[in-house]
Amino acid sequence: MTQVIMPAVSSPQDDLQTVVETRTREWHFHIYFLLQSPAETAAALALRDAVLRLRRDGAFVAVPLHRVNKEPIGPHPAGSYEIWVPDSSFSDVFFYLATNRGALSILVHPLTSQQRRDHESRNAWLGTPWPIYLDGLPRESSEVPLQYPQLRLGWSSAAEHEISLDERRKRGAKVEALLANDVEAAPAPPI
Repeated sequence: MTQVIMPAVSSPQDDLQTVVETRTREWHFHIYFLLQSPAETAAALALRDAVLRLRRDGAFVAVPLHRVNKEPIGPHPAGSYEIWVPDSSFSDVFFYLATNRGALSILVHPLTSQQRRDHESRNAWLGTPWPIYLDGLPRESSEVPLQYPQLRLGWSSAAEHEISLDERRKRGAKVEALLANDVEAAPAPPI
């Protein structure tokens, strides 16, 4: 008989201050393509050019790294390139890539001080997941690797743009009040 050992189930974090202070503010989208396929390589590069045009035109903030990997590099097993996205543009970029990726696979992960965990267990895939090589990634670093601080977005955003905890509570209470009589909306548990 085979014994199945289930991992311990932990309670989700629900402390407002902790959730706000530990949220991810920057993301990476890694677009993968088969180097042996000229059509797939062309599709990946066309998607990159479209993202650059849309950034220029103000659709969202997304910064493809200048380098396109024409060989496996780091944890990535194929041709790839990275697109950096601040949290303020995450939804727009995610939806754009999800609806315009064609058959390409895209690794999505947060950008934190725990690179290995970001790639290993905090990731998501658009399309078919690829195996990635994690051994070369550091488990922990002392700081979040800042990218494009001149944009003052993501981890580099100005404190005056932050929503206070009190304002978040007021917004939450307003949403609860608006949904109070909606039988389809689950109410928040009592305090």
